[in-house]
Amino acid sequence: MSVPPVVPSPMDAPADAFSLVGPATSDTDILLATINARYIHAAVGLRYLFANLGEMQSRARILEFEIKQRPLEIASELLSHRPRIIGLGVYIWNTALTGEVVAIIKRVSPQTVVILGGPEVSYELDTQPLLEWVDHIITGEADVKFAEVCRAILGGAQTLPKVLVASLPAMAELELPYDLYTDEDLAHRVIYVEASRGCPFTCEFCLSSLDVPVRALDLERFLAALEKLMARGAKVFKFIDRTFNLNLNTSRAILQFFLDRWQDGMFVHFEMVPDRMPEPLLELLAKFPEGGVQLEVGIQTFDELTAKNISRRQNYAKLDQNLRFLRARTGVHVHADLIVGLPGESLESFGRGFDRLLAMGPQEIQVGILKRLRGTPIVRHDREWGMVYSPHPPYEILQNKLLSFDTLQRLRRFARFWDLLANSGRFVETLPWLWVGKASAFESFLHFSDWLGGRLGRNHSIALVSLAEQLFRFLTEELGHASIAEVLARDWFRGGIKRERLAFLEGALPAVSEALPRDGLPKTAKRQQRHRGQS
Repeated sequence: MSVPPVVPSPMDAPADAFSLVGPATSDTDILLATINARYIHAAVGLRYLFANLGEMQSRARILEFEIKQRPLEIASELLSHRPRIIGLGVYIWNTALTGEVVAIIKRVSPQTVVILGGPEVSYELDTQPLLEWVDHIITGEADVKFAEVCRAILGGAQTLPKVLVASLPAMAELELPYDLYTDEDLAHRVIYVEASRGCPFTCEFCLSSLDVPVRALDLERFLAALEKLMARGAKVFKFIDRTFNLNLNTSRAILQFFLDRWQDGMFVHFEMVPDRMPEPLLELLAKFPEGGVQLEVGIQTFDELTAKNISRRQNYAKLDQNLRFLRARTGVHVHADLIVGLPGESLESFGRGFDRLLAMGPQEIQVGILKRLRGTPIVRHDREWGMVYSPHPPYEILQNKLLSFDTLQRLRRFARFWDLLANSGRFVETLPWLWVGKASAFESFLHFSDWLGGRLGRNHSIALVSLAEQLFRFLTEELGHASIAEVLARDWFRGGIKRERLAFLEGALPAVSEALPRDGLPKTAKRQQRHRGQS
């Protein structure tokens, strides 16, 4: 399961479009654009499309936008270039806003050809409201197909079908996009790279289960591209391979490549299968500086019946062994995923799984709410398990046979507060006092989450100092931990991240500690930096 990267942006996003790749001319035949969830996410998909345009590159340009921008502003910026073709990448987070942008464009400039692509418009097209406005939709991997379609349109073709199915491109023939990352991207954004595409597993909630077979880039060619990026100053890399450690020889070679070239400030993120980490791979990971490597490990459930329901195969004993090794013997930052709402998973079984995972010591546990992504076979459980999803993006589960709507609301609140308090790394010493002496950390934090939700009346737009105060009140007034003030103060000032005074602690402490010095992690890895205080 993929979640958004945890590396925050060091700067505010520009007010208008950014990452303008291509000739700086007023008129552009082909515009490639998308709306990113955040400024820091550089759209590698657009760069692949641009890289494979061939002779049409001189007539094309990339524009990126951010989700907080208004549709009228985005449409205006796109049309200001007077393009003949606009290609838009559509994802679960931007589908609604993209629809508004497309509607404006086609009303104002009906002659502009709009082509959509991306996972959100590759499946279930009969229910796609966007289909009404666009000229063409390319389903599947459009790296090569988009160029073919543009070439036909610019050549005067009049009879192209609305839906065009892209066959899988040959990896050896793809032009790589990495030269298209700008200096601004390298300095301030996460650089997305991939050594392979596809996934051999068949987890029913995931679109990657439809991506077969697994296809790899030529390793020598790929590493040469990485070498060029590093020579230009790139230090933060996020691999989007669905299963980075599927081919162990390849994964070891890539890890060794980074290890041999390691510099202060580097940070590398991989998605790995947690029960497939043989000793040589673990030993290699142990050689990296603390906090320099992040592994996202998708566990999703510890309930064996639920895992069987969603066609997920896991060796839980090996998974346990590997995660404990990573935490005890390496400096790897472990980000582990669990999913709420899977068919067959009750509140009690999810809680047991959460406690089991917490005992393995990952720095982060991402509690995700099940989404019914278009095209995924998870829908086959709808009748048996009473699965009810929101009809609007991101299509999250609302209730099922084992989890009522109210219970799922409690778990959404749990997930939000766990992310703010635990995953953020801001309260690594203080938070465990919520479950000290208790049978279940999950039940203890759920109780606190219910209490906190009742006090605040919301789970968003909460000032950090307010969260800290409410945590202090609960620990002292509800649980009776009278000596927690010094622990909380240490958390607050750890790593020089926060210097704001905590008025609610005045009188409870003799003095507030000075902020501790920061280490060598990049400034973009603040979240990982804060976890460095965790044992």
